[in-house]
Amino acid sequence: MRNVLSVTSECVPLIKTGGLADVAGALPSALAEHGWGMRTLMPAYSGLIAKAAAKKVLWQSDDLFGGSARVLQGLCGGNVMLLLDAPHLYERAGGAYGNPTDFADNPQRFAALSYMAAEIARGVLTDGWRPEVVHAHDWQAGLTATYLKQKNPYGVGTVMTVHNIAFQGLAPAALLGSLNLPLSSFTPDELEYWGQISTLKAGLVHSDVITTVSPTYAAELMRPEFGMGLEGVLATRAGDLSGILNGIDMDVWSPEADPEITSYSAKSLAGKKKNKQALLADFGLAKTDGPLAIVVSRLTSQKGMDLIAGAAPEFIANGGALAILGSGDPDIEDALRLLARDFAGKVGLRIGYDEALSHRMFAGGDVVLVPSRFEPCGLTQLYGLRYGTVPVVAATGGLADSVVDHNLAAAQMGVSTGFQFHPIDQISLSHCLRGVIAAYSNKSGWTRLQKRGMNQDLGWGASSATYAALYERVAK
Repeated sequence: MRNVLSVTSECVPLIKTGGLADVAGALPSALAEHGWGMRTLMPAYSGLIAKAAAKKVLWQSDDLFGGSARVLQGLCGGNVMLLLDAPHLYERAGGAYGNPTDFADNPQRFAALSYMAAEIARGVLTDGWRPEVVHAHDWQAGLTATYLKQKNPYGVGTVMTVHNIAFQGLAPAALLGSLNLPLSSFTPDELEYWGQISTLKAGLVHSDVITTVSPTYAAELMRPEFGMGLEGVLATRAGDLSGILNGIDMDVWSPEADPEITSYSAKSLAGKKKNKQALLADFGLAKTDGPLAIVVSRLTSQKGMDLIAGAAPEFIANGGALAILGSGDPDIEDALRLLARDFAGKVGLRIGYDEALSHRMFAGGDVVLVPSRFEPCGLTQLYGLRYGTVPVVAATGGLADSVVDHNLAAAQMGVSTGFQFHPIDQISLSHCLRGVIAAYSNKSGWTRLQKRGMNQDLGWGASSATYAALYERVAK
């Protein structure tokens, strides 16, 4: 086995706020099949040391960004975890990043994570383990390649994955010294971004190769409407940028083996009907012969959730029902509360997040709505495909890459797996939902649509092979 270090701010099953955690949790086992042994470095947030049974001390110091710190090795979900135990940075209430507002010292908290990754690459762990490649995820690990550049020659390759370019790791220039960054690095060619430090930009500039989580999103990032001000930086690295579509854990997300649901499969969908009835009852919705649409999402404008309230009344009038799980923008939450009140028995709403309930929703829904204005990859539509819950998606990013639109030609060829709409507005979504209602009325055609999605290989096989090839490319 060759060694690779994954650097992330979250990882299932330890902690999850978004799809990054799913990806970080799935990569190690997928890459092991290609000869790469991955360890995952992440912060030891409150309670995680016990959760990962992390007892083996592999490194310790009296001073890491202002306090004592240790690296503890544990095992969780079959993955080797390296937890950075720095109580002054991570032992606090408020989740990984702060709630409701970001922790003021987040720049230092995640610079410390990146710095530790560079130290591990230098070979400081007492068991002698050292990576050939370091794979950094998003702004939280964005300074990893920067610190490695400072400490070369270590002969370590670097990969930077952008999961969402909207989050750029901005920090005041006055923090350069406290982040162990030289003043000479604060230039437009390196860390400087409109007068601030951008740790994401640092990763884009200094990493050997850059990936993002779908081919379409990689292309979109070159355009001003998606690049969020970093399109110029990415254009200079176009030859080193690739889009690799995320997979899902086919064992965790399996309608045949999911402990939260009545089991079913593409060969026999009978159990799905039972799950639908259970879900309707769970949300206090009336039994219906029409399609039950589900939403499992952050309730934000980026996710297109403001479009739901406007499009739902016509969908409901045409026989549909709607179950929503999520939290986010207070204005959108209020609009959806009003929708649920006005259409009691047809619209159900749960504010918050419940992993077990999300599994029951994918099992019981007929349709999953993913109307994101931009979506680097998206996992929700993949879970929908896996569970025979037909995705309705905006034609952007990874949504466009993973769902084949049920247009006339695709339907006749037998290749469609869901519905796409564009432009991304309420009118287009409403028009798309009319198509859903019509398609759902053709029961045999709908069943074929479901089964095509369920029979796809949505795992990490092809994507992990691409990552392994990239590791081979950058390994020194």
